[in-house]
Amino acid sequence: MPDPVPGRGPLARLIDIQPGEGRALAWAWAYIFSILAAYYVLRPIRDQMGVAGGIENLPWLFTATLVGMLCLNLPFAYLVKRMPRARFVPITYRFFAANILVFALVLYAAPPDWTIWIGRVFFVWLSIFNLFVVSIFWATIVDVFSNEQGRRLFGFIAAGATVGAIAGSATTAILAKNVPTWGLMLCAVVLLEVAVFCMRGLAALSSRLHEVPGSGARDGQDGTIGGSVLAGVTRTFASPYLLNISLFLLLFSVTSTFLYFEQAGIAKRSFPDRGAQTAFFASVDLAVNVLTLGVQLFLTGRIVNRLGVGLTLAILPAFSILGFAALAVWPTIGVIVAFQVLRRAGNFAIARPIREVLFTVVPREDRYKAKSFIDTVVYRLGDQVGAWSFTGIQGLGFGSTGIAGAAIPLSAAWLLNSLWLGRAQDRRQTEAATEELNAAGPSASLSRAAPSA
Repeated sequence: MPDPVPGRGPLARLIDIQPGEGRALAWAWAYIFSILAAYYVLRPIRDQMGVAGGIENLPWLFTATLVGMLCLNLPFAYLVKRMPRARFVPITYRFFAANILVFALVLYAAPPDWTIWIGRVFFVWLSIFNLFVVSIFWATIVDVFSNEQGRRLFGFIAAGATVGAIAGSATTAILAKNVPTWGLMLCAVVLLEVAVFCMRGLAALSSRLHEVPGSGARDGQDGTIGGSVLAGVTRTFASPYLLNISLFLLLFSVTSTFLYFEQAGIAKRSFPDRGAQTAFFASVDLAVNVLTLGVQLFLTGRIVNRLGVGLTLAILPAFSILGFAALAVWPTIGVIVAFQVLRRAGNFAIARPIREVLFTVVPREDRYKAKSFIDTVVYRLGDQVGAWSFTGIQGLGFGSTGIAGAAIPLSAAWLLNSLWLGRAQDRRQTEAATEELNAAGPSASLSRAAPSA
């Protein structure tokens, strides 16, 4: 079967794809499309349930989410230690699919007075689900694609996530007022099974993908990773590089939580009907994802090639400084919503795929264990800090202006952290290339120096 995306053509010119990468790119697209479509079918349901349960209870829901993350990381690390990727990834996705079936059954059969508590449990569960399934996807992608391929292709792969998010958001926005919640949940179950199928298709091409010139060799990718169950925690705290990735995610999460709470308050004041609230959240998601898609398809790869990893990562914190400053001066509904849409689009289109490039230069055990710990526990720790800080600032009598004022210095620290990570990533990549060249011996150096035929 020929490669569906040849090395030359419109798509190759758009994203600089090399011969032999097309089929893997197509599987990766379908994989993340399914994951994000499933999540965005469920996300507006979660947001509506969070509002219905009371804005004042959201900090407690974030606390429960952090506890859930801590509880799930250890069994996941055990699976990574004992099983190859082809087994532990499907097991994890099907575990979450079974959870969705339980929620659908409970919502179908439960009496109306149970709705609030079911909603609170679902809010916590989906907050855990989202980070785990997406983190596992990117861990697989980082394991399959090299650093050089990541810089070229991760933005385009992330566009598959955006298309899936648009499809999921649109599905819920159209059907939410006429289809019961449990019916929407069944759609997400099917999409997760599609994701498992796509992951296996991608994994089957991993060895061929590493034969692409310039991709870099990687050995033992299909075997059991081994190591310690606690390696995700211990290796993160032992590595300044991983600690700074954690700081990047922590600062992003804290500032994102500030904006999320503002948006939730706006929705509750503006839309008293639950169906209208769900449709509002889905419409915001849809606007974010349409904007994100255009940037991912046409700009992300060019931006990172022009600016490098560090300056590209610094774009989002720099924009956040400007956005929070605008919010401090004009604390209006329009500014909050516009800032939220633009900031989320900047994260999905630029910061998220380039952040994943940072993990291409760490050992394989860290790509799954440390990455999972950072993407889930550290991220939700940031939610926790942001949620209780938001509550504390409001308790002191400060409104949007006070919240924005607290977020500006955090965003400035985040910007400096981004620049440090960019330099550290470049240094690690250079060291890895030098080690590979030395291991190959003098003949490899001569072959690389020789002109191509």
